[in-house]
Amino acid sequence: MRSRYVAVVLLLASAAARAGEAKYKKPDVTVPSNWQAPAPWHEASPLDSIPKGSWWTLFNDAELNQYEDRAMANNQTLKAAVSRLAEARASARVTASGLYPELDASASASRQRVSGNRPTLGSTTPLRPDTENTFAIPFTLNYEVDLFGRIRRSVEAANENLQASAADLENVRLLVSSDLAADYFSLRELDAEVAVVQRAIDIQQKGMDLVDKRHQGGAVSGLDVAQQETVLESSIAQVDLLEQQRAQFEHAIALLQGLPASEFRAPVRALEAQPPAVPLELPSELLQRRPDIATAEREVAAANSQIGVARAAFYPSIPLVGGGGLESRNLTSLFNAPSALWSIGFSALEPLFAGGRLHARLDLARASYDENVANYKESTLVGFQQVEDALSGLNALQSASQSQQRAVDAAERSLDLANSRYTGGLVTYLDVVTAETEALTNERLATQILGQRLVTSVLLVKALGGGWDSSSLAAVGIVKPSLKQAVQQ
Repeated sequence: MRSRYVAVVLLLASAAARAGEAKYKKPDVTVPSNWQAPAPWHEASPLDSIPKGSWWTLFNDAELNQYEDRAMANNQTLKAAVSRLAEARASARVTASGLYPELDASASASRQRVSGNRPTLGSTTPLRPDTENTFAIPFTLNYEVDLFGRIRRSVEAANENLQASAADLENVRLLVSSDLAADYFSLRELDAEVAVVQRAIDIQQKGMDLVDKRHQGGAVSGLDVAQQETVLESSIAQVDLLEQQRAQFEHAIALLQGLPASEFRAPVRALEAQPPAVPLELPSELLQRRPDIATAEREVAAANSQIGVARAAFYPSIPLVGGGGLESRNLTSLFNAPSALWSIGFSALEPLFAGGRLHARLDLARASYDENVANYKESTLVGFQQVEDALSGLNALQSASQSQQRAVDAAERSLDLANSRYTGGLVTYLDVVTAETEALTNERLATQILGQRLVTSVLLVKALGGGWDSSSLAAVGIVKPSLKQAVQQ
C-alpha cells in the first residue's frame, strides 16, 4: 500500500516538473559589431551619454525645454499609456489572486411553515403543521492546488506584460518628446525661411523702386518693370505659403502639449541652434536602450509563459473545498458549540477527451510565441536601420551644408555684380532678376538644410532610445505573493 502511495506521489511530482518546463531564454539576434557611419561619429565614453529622461536638453534651447516639460505633464496619449501601465499592474494582481484561497461568508435568516396535509409517504401517523426558524452564518473556502504551475505561469505572464507596459510607456514618452522636438525645429526653420524671403522682398522692393524710376525716366522699358514685379509678387506669395505651413506645426506642438490649438502661440524666433554632438553607443547597447525593443522582448517572455499555462492544462486540476459556520433554529443558541458545522474535501479533474481543444491551445500558444520572437527580431533590425539612416543623413547634411553655404556666398556675389552691371547699362534687368532668384533659392535651401540637420539629430536621439535603459524596468517591480494580498478582498 505504501509503495502505491509513493508511486502516485512520484508520478504527480514528475508530471508537475514536466508541466513547468517552459523555461525562458531571450531570443538570439544578429548584432553588427559597429556602425557603418564614418567620422566624426564615434563610440561614447561612460561619462559622455544622452541625458537620461530629458534628452532634449542636448539642444540647449530653453523654449524647447519648456514645451517638453509641459508635454510630459499634459499630453493625453502619454496619460493613456500611464493608465495602461496601471491596468497591467491591476491585471497582474487579479491573476496573482489565484495563488491564495478564497474565503466567503454569508448570513441568512428564514422562517417557514410546513403544511399539516403534506404527503406522508405511506406513513399513517397524522401530521401537524409546523413553523420553524433557521438562522445560519456559513463560510466557504475554495483553493486550487497549483501543483502543475498553471497559476504560477499565468502570474509570470502577467508580470511580463506589466513590464512590457512599462517599456511601452517609455516608448510613448520618447515618441511624444521626439515628435515635439522635430515639429519645434521645423517651425523654427520656417521662421528662418520667412525671414530670408522677407529680406529678399525688401531687396526686391528697392529694385522695384529703382526700375520704376528708370522706367519713368525712359531709361528702361516696361518689360523690366513687369519682370521685377513678377519676382516681388512671387516672393510675397511664398511668405503666405510658409506662414500656412508654420501654423500647422504650431497646432501640432499645441496638441502634443495637451493644449487647444487656438490657445497656443509660439513666438517667431530666428533659427540659431546647431545640431549637438550626439554620443553613440555600440550597436549591442541598442538592445538595452530602445524601449520599443524592450517591449517586444517582454512580450516574447509573456508568450513563453503562456506555453507553460497551456501545457499545465493537460494535467489534473486539484481544487480544495471547505465549508463551515453556524446554524440553529433559535437565534439565542446560534453561537453555541452544538450549532457549529464544517466540511472539507478535494477533487481531481483530469481532462480525458476535449475534442482537441487543449492541443489546439498549446499550438496557439507556441505559434503566438514564434510570432512574438519574429516581431522582436524585426524591431531590432528596424532599430539598427533607423540609427544608420540618421547617421548617414547627418553626415550627408553636414557636407551639403558646407557646400550650400559656399553656394550662398557665390549667389550673393553674383547678385551684387549683376546690380552693378545693370546700373552701368552693361546687362538687361533679366540678369538681375535671375541673380535675385538664385540668391533667394540658395539662401532658403541653406536654411532648410540646417532645419533638416536639427530634425535628423532628433531622429538619431530617438533611434538611440533617448537615454533610456532597460535596467530601469527593475524599478517597476512585479506582483509577488504576499500576506497582505492574501487577506484583501
